[in-house]
Amino acid sequence: MFQQARYHEALRHFQDANYADAKNVDAYYNLGAAYHRIGVLEQNETYLRQAENYYEMAIARAETHAEAYRGLAVLLADQGRTQEAFTLLQGWVDKRPESADARIELARLNEEFGDRSQAESKLTEALAIDPNSGRAWAALARLREQSGNQEAALRGYERSLWQNRFQPEVAQRITDLRSRAQPGYMMDTPPGATRLVDQAPPTLR
Repeated sequence: MFQQARYHEALRHFQDANYADAKNVDAYYNLGAAYHRIGVLEQNETYLRQAENYYEMAIARAETHAEAYRGLAVLLADQGRTQEAFTLLQGWVDKRPESADARIELARLNEEFGDRSQAESKLTEALAIDPNSGRAWAALARLREQSGNQEAALRGYERSLWQNRFQPEVAQRITDLRSRAQPGYMMDTPPGATRLVDQAPPTLR
């Protein structure tokens, strides 16, 4: 229902799931996501406050819940609460220094507000933690493409697609960049790579 944009119906089912299992962290996140989507579409401040509360409850129950951090950071930034968004994500990095996801989200926020140098630095840190992060490779490739380094961008997109082939936007960027590449260009194959990931990423938790 959520994926079909039937958000109010989805919300009722997420509420039922939360009542059935109050310890399920994903139920809190899904409630936050539903309230967030409805709040934006209907410009309903009450729903947006509910979304913020449920994102915070998900994070309080699981400090590694990347989707909840991401959703809350987007909500705060969209409301003009930029410093709160940066504080939230930097706090996640500080609490979980081993988390690549925390650095990827902080990089995304830095990029959104024009600090590409800091964004690239955080993505480099993320890849040092997890060299197989498709999200980090794609984000870094986008920065390289924006700076005019098309060869580095192409290789970054290819590394990302090796980790997760269910990325039509990344596949399109590869097609576009290859069409402008010099003759004889060979696709980059990560060391030890033998096959692509076969499972599509979820949209909900």
